[in-house]
Amino acid sequence: MVVRLLFSFSKGTSMTPYRNHKHRTVLTACYAAGLRLSETTHLKAAHIDSQRMQILVGNGKGNKQRLVPLSPRLLSELRGYWRATRPSNYLFPGKTPDVPLSGTTVQKACKRAATDAGIRKTVTPHTMRHSFATALLEAGVDLLTIGRLLGHKSFTTTLIYLHVRRPHLGRTPSPLDWLPIRHAETPNPNDQ
Repeated sequence: MVVRLLFSFSKGTSMTPYRNHKHRTVLTACYAAGLRLSETTHLKAAHIDSQRMQILVGNGKGNKQRLVPLSPRLLSELRGYWRATRPSNYLFPGKTPDVPLSGTTVQKACKRAATDAGIRKTVTPHTMRHSFATALLEAGVDLLTIGRLLGHKSFTTTLIYLHVRRPHLGRTPSPLDWLPIRHAETPNPNDQ
């Protein structure tokens, strides 16, 4: 779903490779770093540390700051966007450079992209955050780490975010298979 949504922004012309580069980059950042929409729209260039490959999230819930990993692919996307737009204050400015992009604007763009991509489920920028958490869980990242990356105080809040896909559940092994014991032979009923 994430791929289809982000790809729908790429259906432009050779003159305009992205229908809206800003909206695509915002949604990419929401997914790549598990950021809330408001955290993403309030990012500034100074928050991106390409040396340490970290993003300083300063506009989280309760105005708490946290560091999240900066994906090399996200860094590449952000650099391409920055070179194309040269924002002066917020990375994703609204109508004026001193105001961040409106969350409503991004939500509308996300809805339009989902429709264009043929996605029938409701998709919001927050869906990208949920998808981030689910992808990490399916990759074997522990719940406490996921919770820290999402900026959650409570472990139970993180549990709400996790939606494991059915194929992943079917591949889950039993702990019995890990035990270092031999398989017991089935007794032959004729031997009794």
